[in-house]
Amino acid sequence: MVERKLSRRFSVQDAAFLYFEKRNEPLHIGSVAIFEGQVSLDRFVEHLRSRMHLIPRYRQRVMPVPFGLAYPSWEYDPDFDILNHVRRVTLPPPGDEDQLARLAGDLFAKPLDRRKPLWEIYLIEGVEGGNSAWLAKVHHCLVDGVAGIDLLMVTLDVSPNPAPPPPAEPLAAPPLPGATTVLSNAVRDLAGDFVRNLGELQLNLANPLGYVQRLRHILGALEATAPLLQRPAPRTPFNTTLTTGRRIAWSEMSFAEIRGIRSSLGGTINDVVLAIVTGALGRYLALHGQNTDGLELRLMIPVNVRREDESTAMGNRISAMFAALPVGIANPVARLKAIREKVEGLKQIGQAAGVGAVFDLLGSAAPMTLRAVANMARVPNVLLNMVCTNVPGPMIPLYTVGHRLLAHYPLVPIAWDMGLGVAITSYDQKLYFGLMADAKAVPDIHKLREVLDEAFVELREAAGVPPSDLPTLIGRSAAEATPEPAPETTVATEAS
Repeated sequence: MVERKLSRRFSVQDAAFLYFEKRNEPLHIGSVAIFEGQVSLDRFVEHLRSRMHLIPRYRQRVMPVPFGLAYPSWEYDPDFDILNHVRRVTLPPPGDEDQLARLAGDLFAKPLDRRKPLWEIYLIEGVEGGNSAWLAKVHHCLVDGVAGIDLLMVTLDVSPNPAPPPPAEPLAAPPLPGATTVLSNAVRDLAGDFVRNLGELQLNLANPLGYVQRLRHILGALEATAPLLQRPAPRTPFNTTLTTGRRIAWSEMSFAEIRGIRSSLGGTINDVVLAIVTGALGRYLALHGQNTDGLELRLMIPVNVRREDESTAMGNRISAMFAALPVGIANPVARLKAIREKVEGLKQIGQAAGVGAVFDLLGSAAPMTLRAVANMARVPNVLLNMVCTNVPGPMIPLYTVGHRLLAHYPLVPIAWDMGLGVAITSYDQKLYFGLMADAKAVPDIHKLREVLDEAFVELREAAGVPPSDLPTLIGRSAAEATPEPAPETTVATEAS
């Protein structure tokens, strides 16, 4: 992460994640990571402290602009103390994965404190097998999924004995700017935006081909999403008003086997992942008495639109595809074929590019408009059922203070009546699935994890791919023994 690449002013996407956050819908992303052995908190804190100059956003807090005249800015926190962001949590024996998942859900449910830089890491001791874990949280206004992976590569190492990071220049954070300074900076930035937008308009008039292409993408996106506006999304048990509780489950699958399925049946890795997820959703809904014949659930699938020169910049550079996927197709091969055709169709008409162009247009609107929309009475969600995001991660082992990262489960926020979200990332030759749910909307999230594993095995067998290793969670009996919630876990939390 290079500081000169960071914009001090929020983008429209960054601001949207900040403005639309609610107490029962915190909008931070994160992960549960499991490390080999017992990670020392003191060493871990010093390790992070030595990297803080590489992650400027970790020392900056949100500074709103009076009257909402412009989007907020990032300002260095003069009171920054890393011990306000890294805390120790101890699981009681036996410290099994069910306890860890319940603790992670409870910790993830809490919004981040906007009076500080918007990130937290809970170092969790007492994990079964003599291991350690973390629950990491970082606000979505600070990073998207791709930037989150970049952040992971800065905070972790590719070797158990890495060279020390480049030395930091001394930094004395100035006092937070007063309202007058914040307002004058905002006016200056708005004037700069006006000049840039005017220059872009002149370029479009001189060479309209780029403008025509953007317009074509927008029209294609509208064409693809028009059917979603003509009738409401089907209702499911997890499409409901959200509470403040969260529950988490996870699974992992061999990346070699996923590649084998793709080679045998065609499509992309993401198509295979979507076929597994939709297969699991169909099984889960059927278990809850919902008729899935012909049923299609509407998924929002985030799409990375970063340019190569933005690869290490933080913030959000995402678009999205909106796909109606066939959870009602029981045959796994036919389901994958249908998904491949649907997704390929959306790519051909440039839906993601069109949605991205719409986001860019919103960026040229008055900042007060977005805040006003966020403050309006809430509109019920009748368009979408859930979010499913897949972000490529490092395929090599990573370490922290000499301890190997054994597993890395991504976590996505849930909001707008979508009480279930699925995040997937790759790491060290495996795919890791993180299931995030509202505690009341999906009280039996362990059952969803079970059917996710079943859908994977079914598709693998249909593709004729031999197993290299079964998903870790298949056959586990702790959470499967009873559908009732586990007892609340009492933990001790401290700063050091």
